[in-house]
Amino acid sequence: MEILLKRAYEKPEPKDGFRVLVDRLWPRGKKKADLRLDAWTKDIAPSAELRKWFGHDPKRWLEFCRRYKNELKDPEVRATIAQTIHAARKRNAITLVYGAKDTEHNEAIVLQRLFRRIASSQSSLSKACASAAES
Repeated sequence: MEILLKRAYEKPEPKDGFRVLVDRLWPRGKKKADLRLDAWTKDIAPSAELRKWFGHDPKRWLEFCRRYKNELKDPEVRATIAQTIHAARKRNAITLVYGAKDTEHNEAIVLQRLFRRIASSQSSLSKACASAAES
């Protein structure tokens, strides 16, 4: 499964697959229908404190990543990510939708790596289960 990134202000496309808003706040000026979301996973977004501290300052990017990865270790957050991937299992892609202007320094970049890792492990587990069921 492919994990894509897209700004909320870009036009949705069929190739986006399962579209998930990964921001805690709704993108300014966007209507629900405009985004064509399959899910909004507010609870996996950075905490309000971390988001405000970061302020999309590229100088704080590495420290933001470290702190955010620490927040993402929460079992409830991991469960939400796993459930999102499971919900998207019949699609070819998951698109993580975010509102930030900066396409190189935002939480979706951190999440993309984690989604890929969890999707890969789910896929491996599914294949192992299918193989065991056949024998």
